Amino acid sequence: MTKEWPLALRPDLQDTVWWLPRHEEKLAEKNAMEKVDLVFLGDSITQAWEKEGAAVWDAFYQSRNALNLGFNGDKTENVLWRLAHGEVDNIQPKLLVLLIGTNNAGHRMDKAEDTALGIKQILSVLTEKLPQTKILLLAIFPRSVKPTQKLRLLNDEVNQIICRYADDESVFFLDINSLFLDEEGRITSDVMNDFLHPNANQYQKFAEAIEPYIVRLMVGR
Repeated sequence: MTKEWPLALRPDLQDTVWWLPRHEEKLAEKNAMEKVDLVFLGDSITQAWEKEGAAVWDAFYQSRNALNLGFNGDKTENVLWRLAHGEVDNIQPKLLVLLIGTNNAGHRMDKAEDTALGIKQILSVLTEKLPQTKILLLAIFPRSVKPTQKLRLLNDEVNQIICRYADDESVFFLDINSLFLDEEGRITSDVMNDFLHPNANQYQKFAEAIEPYIVRLMVGR
């Protein structure tokens, strides 16, 4: 009997009224851009560059021909569907920043290895569709107040697997999670009010933390 693929690996739409229209809007936005040099791909933490992080986005990324492909609530399979339906077609960005996986834990408590396989498949699709693009794979951000809580541990497990996907040639791994934690590894409400999404004041820190890598990886392309 053939083993069934985990849900994290099966390309699928989100069943929400806004999701497909946003996909169509993003296709139109991409096609209207003269060129796309930088892409952010992910879930609500990435989509929030359009709201909570909008001023920081304008300061850091607007001049870099950047495209935001973050969708609230996305799991790995939703990103796989979007990639299969044109979101990175006909572009050759210098760099793509990928942050995905926390909703696999939070919505469904997927096994760490299943979420990691979903991320691995996303990387495989990206490498095929964007052979000249470097990928900055971010560790899944911490969640929950305490480092011992189940969903935090689940994300940590995924990160321990996906860090090995970096080859430091086309895929680079970066863990900036310590930015969001206090000395005891806790998340406080002034950093993430819901202990999942960075508050607006954290997007400057987020941008500053990844900026040296963005500069280095976009050079020479």
